[in-house]
Amino acid sequence: MNSLAQWLFQATGLSPELQSKLASSIITILTLWLIQRILIRVVWKKTEAVQLRYHWQKVSTYVVVTLGFLLVGRIWFAGIQSLATFLGLVTAGLAIALQDIVKSFAGWGFILWRRPFSVGDRIQVGANAGDVVDIRIFKFTMMEIGNWVHADQSTGRIIHLPNSYVLTEAISNYGQGFQFIWNEIPVLLTFESNWEKGKEILQEIATRHAAHLSSAAEKRLKEASKRYMIFYKTLTPTVYTSVQDCGVMLTIRYLIDPRQRRSSEQGIWEDILREFSKCENIDFAYPTQRFYDNVVEGKRDARAKSHPLPGNKDKFLREEN
Repeated sequence: MNSLAQWLFQATGLSPELQSKLASSIITILTLWLIQRILIRVVWKKTEAVQLRYHWQKVSTYVVVTLGFLLVGRIWFAGIQSLATFLGLVTAGLAIALQDIVKSFAGWGFILWRRPFSVGDRIQVGANAGDVVDIRIFKFTMMEIGNWVHADQSTGRIIHLPNSYVLTEAISNYGQGFQFIWNEIPVLLTFESNWEKGKEILQEIATRHAAHLSSAAEKRLKEASKRYMIFYKTLTPTVYTSVQDCGVMLTIRYLIDPRQRRSSEQGIWEDILREFSKCENIDFAYPTQRFYDNVVEGKRDARAKSHPLPGNKDKFLREEN
């Protein structure tokens, strides 16, 4: 060994002490890497769950990198016996030279500690929305939804955001809480339609498509109430009535899984079209133009009065009340 160290010193100019530190560092890194590989291989054999594999790989990587950083640091900085002093010096230097990176690292710590979201969650951070597919030390990655694609479906684009965003931007989590969202479908009928019958039809359709989710949502709500002050009096589908300038607005409100929003709307709308096509006294309101004769069509006690024009008994002057 002495002859090998002497040969390396002559060939590279590295002192025996420096050679020893290099060898120790390489052995430490290779040992930690081998341990991680063995652990990952065991996990891969034990389970085929993608999410569980992902978490084991991420956690083992973080642990190995942290241990390697500390152990190699102690090898090269043997004079600094206090680990707290060593970490303090490193942190201070990073905070000054790499502010943005330090903020992202702090954001990563916030994600692990407070867990505003995790891999697989559908979230919106600022103007960006998507499904979280990866979380790393300095950034997290989302599969984008929305934008030019309607009903919160995927655009196919990957968005990389720095972890510092979680400290400065508003975060909306579609699945956290009781893991359901409220969806609304507005249906506009003409004033002449039998809106009461239309409302009964819409209530039946909404119940058929979403009532089964109410019991599941109630269980989730009880679990979520342990962490958040979330409460609802009604979780069953309902239909609300309001009046717009061109018709009667009937709005279906129901619970749905965030990822099933578009398919549920499609199913509900198809049933609405089928049921309304069977009813002669129900019609959709849409932008159109018509002539309204108040004297003929108005309510009996609210019709405008008609007066014959001078010289022509067949024409009438109509005045609104």
